[in-house]
Amino acid sequence: MLATPGALPVGPDWLYEVMWDGIRVLAEVRTENGSSEVRLTTTDRRDITLYFPELADLAQAVPDIVLDGEIVVIERGVPSHAALTGRLLAPVPPAVAAARPATFMASDVLRLYGVDLTGRTLEERRATLERIDLGAASAVAVSPAYTDGAALMTATAQQGMAGVIAKRRSDPYEAGARSPGWVAVAHRRTTTCVVGGWVPDRGKIRALLVGVPDGDGLRYLGRVETGLAVDAVQHAIGLRLVSASASPFRDPLPRGSATGARWCTPLLVIEVAHDGVRPDGTLRGPVLRRIRDDVPPEGAGSA
Repeated sequence: MLATPGALPVGPDWLYEVMWDGIRVLAEVRTENGSSEVRLTTTDRRDITLYFPELADLAQAVPDIVLDGEIVVIERGVPSHAALTGRLLAPVPPAVAAARPATFMASDVLRLYGVDLTGRTLEERRATLERIDLGAASAVAVSPAYTDGAALMTATAQQGMAGVIAKRRSDPYEAGARSPGWVAVAHRRTTTCVVGGWVPDRGKIRALLVGVPDGDGLRYLGRVETGLAVDAVQHAIGLRLVSASASPFRDPLPRGSATGARWCTPLLVIEVAHDGVRPDGTLRGPVLRRIRDDVPPEGAGSA
């Protein structure tokens, strides 16, 4: 179930949660022949279980469950997407994971002891989630739900968080669907973009040239230069760039934008925070927020 970007809905019909800015994951525990195992799957069905061995003890807490939530890595009191990206570069042993531990912030329960809960209301599912004893799973926490959305918006802005997710209390869980019953309210506007080129600088990526699908090519949205400084981010992006001989952009880029650029196959999707769109159609103040492996290139262009 996916959120729809929008303005903050208000009223007693809604619950509000922190937008953790992590990686969305389904955490499933199954038990066969007396052995319980955890499987972590992203929204694009990528199995990332081996990347987060510290979450294996969820199987010790509950032998049969499916949780929806986000994996985050906390640094200096707030989620660090750069640190999370570093954890996604390769599977790691528990000793290495302990140096930069992740936490699974559970926000929903979809199955418990063989019972499918997706047809029940959010309010019922939240009540069930909050009753589950997760004490044996030290790296799993329940993401709190609040009733005052405006206050949560203020608090998350002050703490440097990404925003708030509003969820309608009466809605069932619609797997894979983008629902008006879940509303993502970001403090800055965000757009998913496709990378069509990059500008190298002394062995590093200085800027990404981004756009959105439009007809037979990409419509240019601008250069993203901020948010690329962390080595783990540079490495993760570099692994995903596939060189191309020609520009994937539909129209010639503005003068100076393509100076020194190298083109790539439009496969990599990133989320960009910005302050709106200029009259020329480019993004104002774009900042890389995260890689969106869960969004296909043809699905780019939304929050």
